Amino acid sequence: QVHLMESGGGLVQAGGSLKLSCATSGTAFRLTDMSWYHQSPGQERDEVAWITLSGRTNYAASVEGRFTISRDDSKGMVYLQMNSLKPEDTGIYYCKVHVWNIGASRYEDYWGKGTQVTVSS
Repeated sequence: QVHLMESGGGLVQAGGSLKLSCATSGTAFRLTDMSWYHQSPGQERDEVAWITLSGRTNYAASVEGRFTISRDDSKGMVYLQMNSLKPEDTGIYYCKVHVWNIGASRYEDYWGKGTQVTVSS
């Protein structure tokens, strides 16, 4: 079982910055890909940033050049640096990790409970 805990959300003015963190915990697993998702009220949850085990990254067009995903495997952490924030970035941000369950010998996905980001105009 893997547990995720996001932090770093809050209220910020348009043009400001926030850094989200996601801490993983648990036993008998290996992290592989890690992602951040964004969900606006009444909308579906969309992937905005993704990072592979090797450090390759990919971003949604809406955040390209403004957001940066990074990871620290020694700490079991994944981060999302969000700059030049816009009101449309408002919503809940979720961390998702794709792990190798060593005991069960299979890949599994886990989600955090999310952290709220509100960008005022």
